[in-house]
Amino acid sequence: MARPSSSTLTDAELRLMQILWHRGPSTVGEVVAALPADQPLAYSTVLTTLRILEKKGYLRHERRGRAYVYHTLVAQREARGKALRHLMRRFFDDSPEQLVLGVLQHEQLGADDLARLQQLLTDHGDDTPEDDA
Repeated sequence: MARPSSSTLTDAELRLMQILWHRGPSTVGEVVAALPADQPLAYSTVLTTLRILEKKGYLRHERRGRAYVYHTLVAQREARGKALRHLMRRFFDDSPEQLVLGVLQHEQLGADDLARLQQLLTDHGDDTPEDDA
């Protein structure tokens, strides 16, 4: 039975998207050449994965001579947001608070990270509307 299509990126899709985010528009051959030598993929595998990414709306292609050049349609920041929302819905009852608490409880954060988080919280608090009470 075929696996249902997902709007989020699989590990294999993410590998190729990272190459395209870093390189910019690229042919299949250029993506294959940009893969790490210790993690090669066949040309046909890369082509199939790029076509899947195009169906999902992450890429588009244009014909350049005999080759197709693939362009990203989704920025890395947007893909991260999509993945976070998916993770939050799936594991944290759609609660941003539970997601953040999960990170704080399960990850070791350094003083710099905690200070940056505190600043973000302070800045975010400044963005909330004042009560009219």
